Amino acid sequence: MMRATLRLTLLACAALGAGSAAQAQDRSAMSFFVTSVNAGRAANLGGLEGADRYCQTLATAVGNRRTWRAYLSTQAAGGQPAVNARDRIGNGPWRNANGVVIANSLAELHGTNNLTKQTALNERGAVVNGRGDTPNTHDILTGSRPDGTAFPSGEDMTCRNWTSDNEGTAMLGHSDRSGLRDDEPSRSWNSSHPSRMCHMDGLRSTGGAGLVYCFAID
Repeated sequence: MMRATLRLTLLACAALGAGSAAQAQDRSAMSFFVTSVNAGRAANLGGLEGADRYCQTLATAVGNRRTWRAYLSTQAAGGQPAVNARDRIGNGPWRNANGVVIANSLAELHGTNNLTKQTALNERGAVVNGRGDTPNTHDILTGSRPDGTAFPSGEDMTCRNWTSDNEGTAMLGHSDRSGLRDDEPSRSWNSSHPSRMCHMDGLRSTGGAGLVYCFAID
């Protein structure tokens, strides 16, 4: 009797462990993540369309089939109007891979949000390296001002609207909300400082890896 009870207990524990593992891998509720890898050509993401596809591919790979958009602005050029990152990502709320809400609305996202090093996770639920880690990859491509809008045409802040992996610059945010100083730019998740060029060496030189914020719009 004791042996049978022990066996049932062990089986129950095994089932509970398997259930917990499955739950840990369930990303269906995720509606925000930082990309785990660069799309392959530094800041040349193939424009907004390519960047969105990049977000979609990474999300699908972990079992999340929602509709995804990259948090990127573009500047007016070639007769095309500017696009604001904040207008592309729906209305929230947005949850990370562990189900933690990082913002309930656009106003909260661009105000007092819950984005920190511990919550700005990639699609696999891993923490993104920040200041003090090796390598530091906290510089996230956004091309945006603090309110999530595009920069005026003129000085390039979007690596030629995400089509350059050489000339140009891009505005970056800090996913860990930390920088060289304790000031607003250093704490900004979406508008901290420009990159040095648009190639990977330039992105790495300030603490980046060509990563992007992705948001589900549904």
